[in-house]
Amino acid sequence: MRTRTQPIPTQTHEPAIEVTGRLGARYDEILTPAALTFLAELHDRFGARRHDRLADRLRRRFEIGNGHDPQFRDDTRHIREDAEWRVAGAGPGLEDRRVEITGPTDPKMTINALNSGAKVWLADQEDATSPTWRNVIEGQLSLFDAIRGQLEFTSPEGKRYEVTATETPTIVMRPRGWHLPENHIRYTDRAGRTMATSGSLVDFGLYFFHNAHQLIANGRGPYFYIAKLESSEEARLWDDVFTFSERYAGIPHGTIRATVLIETLPAAFEMEEILFELRDHIAGLNAGRWDYIFSIIKNYRGRGARFVLPDRSEVTMTVPFMRAYTELLVKTCHKRGAFAIGGMSAFIPNRRDPEVTERAFEKVAADKKREAGDGFDGTWVAHPDLIPVARAQFDAVLGDRPNQLDRQRPEVEVSASDLIDVHIGRPVTAAGVHGNVSVAIRYIEAWLRGLGAVAIDNLMEDAATAEISRSQVWQWIHQDQTTEDGTAITREYIESLITQVLGEAGRTTGDRFDDATEVFREVALGADFPAFLTLPAYSRFLTQTA
Repeated sequence: MRTRTQPIPTQTHEPAIEVTGRLGARYDEILTPAALTFLAELHDRFGARRHDRLADRLRRRFEIGNGHDPQFRDDTRHIREDAEWRVAGAGPGLEDRRVEITGPTDPKMTINALNSGAKVWLADQEDATSPTWRNVIEGQLSLFDAIRGQLEFTSPEGKRYEVTATETPTIVMRPRGWHLPENHIRYTDRAGRTMATSGSLVDFGLYFFHNAHQLIANGRGPYFYIAKLESSEEARLWDDVFTFSERYAGIPHGTIRATVLIETLPAAFEMEEILFELRDHIAGLNAGRWDYIFSIIKNYRGRGARFVLPDRSEVTMTVPFMRAYTELLVKTCHKRGAFAIGGMSAFIPNRRDPEVTERAFEKVAADKKREAGDGFDGTWVAHPDLIPVARAQFDAVLGDRPNQLDRQRPEVEVSASDLIDVHIGRPVTAAGVHGNVSVAIRYIEAWLRGLGAVAIDNLMEDAATAEISRSQVWQWIHQDQTTEDGTAITREYIESLITQVLGEAGRTTGDRFDDATEVFREVALGADFPAFLTLPAYSRFLTQTA
């Protein structure tokens, strides 16, 4: 007897985007039907590949955690050994990047950045922005208005802000990393499955769709800082996003320029491959120092006491693994015609405290002198008052030259073992443990209130530095560490510090310290280690809030 097999019925849907977040004033100027159609196209073409790359991250982290140290890849050796290829390099307005200012995209901070005198403004929708729905869309509005010369702002106290600079910085926008969702915009795929959109594709897509042509007309272009990459395959995904978007907008291939942050340990082993995959679109690499330290801790958190780092303040740019990573970055960039951009020192001035300001100037000057001397083409600062300090150090090396791409650094040789040489030889101190608990809780509290870049104890803290603080606490507990005075770092000890920190906090009506403490306990005291503290904090406390 023969049986007849019938085709299995399938249902296909047109990809669709739905906005579920509350709509505020002028949100419809950003969330236009045409812009949402573009977001649907991006997710239809690239959403599944994004999930594949995130799965790759999990596998690699599991391998490192189980004793397989990262190595330079054999299957891409031909890319590294081919001396002929070069990257696209600087686009219009990116030829001189000696000082870049970073900061969130609210109207006041946007105007301050544009008036700062920096060469470049990193318009940060990532670690310096708390991804509340309001910040995500109103940050896009700030950029939309700034690019068209129509941004003004009046504070609740009546102070008026406007752009007065005759020459404003080139804008390089930083979207969220691949791992972060955007829960206020939902995507339905061809199989009818509905899910959160990608924060990366939402941030990139809205900015590109609305501003690419205007930026070109302004003599600049659609430029992006790309965060949290872990592999050249992730870079290839971004390159395909760029190529598709250029075709969609009808602009020439290669108009987009990206600067990739090397801020994860796996990416440090694939710098040339990342440049190669993005070669038609990439301007340079940036040494994202704080997330890089966090990545080291995250990947080696369970590998024993020899991978335990001391107090955060002792993990400077001159310790072995940080020195190796930055030296390799400069050499790699200049070999391929790419800019090498230095990272952000956390020290910031305090206009009410001359002593603090003088110390910040000294620390930042020393940091930037080292970077300029090492061959970096530019650097970051987080405060306008630091721009002259940083510029002086780069002017001393560059003079009238816009960069030092001609400095090739052939003497630099960095091995795989150099990149994981975390021996520092300093103890964990009681003050260091208290500082980490304090910074993490106070930062998370501000983040839950919508603030992504926060001055705490005269240091600029963002999501990356909070990640270091909480991940060190987790590692110290799980590796049975003690402070220099013999105190065991246990959950009970950290709980006593939480109580102390909350007592020191100066509680106010409506603060978010209770929620922040709940998040901190989950990400620092739990048995499991969340890959990013922002993931559980976002899903529990920022979804469906303005």
